[in-house]
Amino acid sequence: MKVHKLAKTVFALTLTTALVSCGGTDNEQSTSADSERGAKDQQKPVVYQVFTRLFGNTNTTNKPWGTLQENGVGKFADFDDKALAGIKELGVSHIWYTGVLHHATVTDYSEFGLPGDDPDVVKGRAGSPYAVKDYYNVNPDLAVNPERRLQEFEALIKRTHEQGMKVIIDIVPNHVARDYHSVSKPDGVQDFGVNDDTSVSYRRDNNFYYVVGEDFQVPQDDDYQVLGGMSHPKADGEFVERPAKWTGNGARKAQPDINDWYETVKINYGVKPDGSYDFPRLPPEYADKDYQAHYAFWQDKQLPDSWYKFRDITQYWLDKGVDGFRYDMAEMVPVEFWSFLNSSIKMTNPDAFLLAEVYNPSLYRPYLHSGKMDYLYDKVGFYDTLKAIIQGRQGAQALLAEHRQVLDIEQHMLHFLENHDEQRIASADFAGDMNWGKPAMTVSTLIGRGPSMIYFGQTVGEDGSEEPGFGAPTRTSIFDYIGVPAHQQWMNNGAFDGGQLSEAQRELRQFYVQLMSLNRLPAIVAGQLVEVNNSQPQQVVSFIRQQGEQRLLVVANFAGQQQSVSVDVNASQGNTLLGTPPEFTNNGVTIALPYQGVSVVQLGSNH
Repeated sequence: MKVHKLAKTVFALTLTTALVSCGGTDNEQSTSADSERGAKDQQKPVVYQVFTRLFGNTNTTNKPWGTLQENGVGKFADFDDKALAGIKELGVSHIWYTGVLHHATVTDYSEFGLPGDDPDVVKGRAGSPYAVKDYYNVNPDLAVNPERRLQEFEALIKRTHEQGMKVIIDIVPNHVARDYHSVSKPDGVQDFGVNDDTSVSYRRDNNFYYVVGEDFQVPQDDDYQVLGGMSHPKADGEFVERPAKWTGNGARKAQPDINDWYETVKINYGVKPDGSYDFPRLPPEYADKDYQAHYAFWQDKQLPDSWYKFRDITQYWLDKGVDGFRYDMAEMVPVEFWSFLNSSIKMTNPDAFLLAEVYNPSLYRPYLHSGKMDYLYDKVGFYDTLKAIIQGRQGAQALLAEHRQVLDIEQHMLHFLENHDEQRIASADFAGDMNWGKPAMTVSTLIGRGPSMIYFGQTVGEDGSEEPGFGAPTRTSIFDYIGVPAHQQWMNNGAFDGGQLSEAQRELRQFYVQLMSLNRLPAIVAGQLVEVNNSQPQQVVSFIRQQGEQRLLVVANFAGQQQSVSVDVNASQGNTLLGTPPEFTNNGVTIALPYQGVSVVQLGSNH
C-alpha cells in the first residue's frame, strides 16, 4: 500500500530523433571543454535510500503483524564501517536514512517515558515513518539503548561522514501523527497545537485545522482489522481527540475514511479552508533570484506559526550534522513556505541537499525556481514511462520523448527504479525479474545530469514478497517489523560481504557497482544529451552523452529477447565501459545485445 500518493498521469509523446554530428562549432567545443575541466573532479550525486529499521535486521521469522521481539529490528549500530563501505562501493554520495524521526508506533517503551501509541491510529505495528510524533528525537526502535537514541544517531552521522558520504533525513511538512508530543524538544520550543484556538476551524497561527464541535471517530472498514485482529488493550476502536482535526490528506470529516491518511493530522500553513492565502505572496520575479534574495524577502514579514516551527526543526538537524532533507508530499504545502524554509537552510549550509516529492508536472518549475528546491522526483514522467516500457505497455521511443519535456530542468530531476512507495523490480506485479534493473537503471542513471537513487535491496534482487501485516506484498513494508530476505543474504549476518548471495545476485550487484562508477565521468556529470537513431526504436533506447572530446554511447535492450541493433553513430572505434562490445562498420555501430543487455561505449575520434 502506498502511503501518500496523489493521482498520477503518464504523458505519451511523439519521439523525434536527432543525429549526432561529427562535431560542434568552435564556440560549442570551447564551452564544452571548460565544463569538462570543471567536471573532472566531480561526481553526479547518487542517493542510497535505506529503510533504517530494516537494514540491519538479521531475523528471518517474518510473522505477519509480528512484534519487535518476534520479527526483530535493525539498529543505527548495524551501519558499521563494513556496512557503510558496502554502500559506498555503489558510488553513493548521500545516504537517505528513512524513518529516523520518532514516529507513532505500537511498541511500548514506557520504561523510557515513551508509551506505545494507540493502534487504532497507527498503520502497522511498527508504524508509518510519515506519522512523526516528535521532530526533536529519533525512533527508539533504532537504538541499542533507547535512552541514548539521539546520541546513537549522532554517532551514525559521524561514521557516515568519515566514510565520505552525506546524510539525508525526512521532513514531513504536510502532517504529523495524531498524537504528536515531543518529549525532548529544546527549551523554548512549544509543541504543535499547544496554542491553537480550537473554537474555530481555521486561524492563521493555529497549527491544525479543526472540525469544530465534533469528536474524532476511528475509521471503520469491514475488510480491515487493527493489528490483523490480534488483541491489544488499546485496540478498542476509540481514540480521544476533541475537537477532531482535519486528516493529513485534507479530509475534513470527524471520521475519516479508512483510505485516508487517518493516522495523521494536517498542518496549517496559512491556507484558508476556501483555498485563499493568509500570508504575503512571493513576487513572480523571485523565480529568477538566488536564495539570499529569498531569505532577505521574508525577514520583515509576519508569517504563520507553522512556518517558524519547521524552520526551527530543520535548523536543529543541521546543527546535528545532517546534510539535507527529503520532503514528503511537498506539493501539498504552498510554494512560498518552501522559499522561506529552503532559503533559511541554504543560509546555514549552502551545500544542503534538498529533495522534494512533487508529482504534478505543472508544479515542477515553480517548486524548483520559486521554492528553491534542489531536486524533484522524476516519477510521473520518467519512472512511469520506464516501467510501462518494461511491462510492454509502451514502446522504447517514448522514454526520450518524455525526458525531452524536462530538458530545461533535467539536472534537477532525480531518477530511480525503486523506493519505499514503489514496487520492487523483481516483484511479479512489476517485472518479475531482478535483471530488468540492468537496462532500466543504465538508462535512468546515464541519460541526464540529475541524481540517481538506489533503494536498499535493489542491487541484489529483493522482490518484496513478504507478508508483513499492514499492506500487501510487492513493496517492502514500511509499517511492520520484517526481515528483507535478499538484502539479508548480502548482509551475511553482519559481515556485509555478500556471502549468502547466489551467483546471479552477485553478478547483479557487480553490474550496479560498475554502472554507478560511471557517474564520475565528465560526460555523465555535465555532458550534453544527443539522441541517436537505432534500427529497433520500439525496443531499444539509444543516446550519446558528450562533453568536450568525451563521447559515451549508451544502448539498452528492452525487447523480450536478444536483439541485433544498428545505431546511427559516426565512429570507427571505441572502448567498452559496460556490457556488450559493439562492431564498428562503415555505416555506424552494430551491437548484438543479449536479453536485458546494455552497451556503454566511449567512442573514439570522429575524424
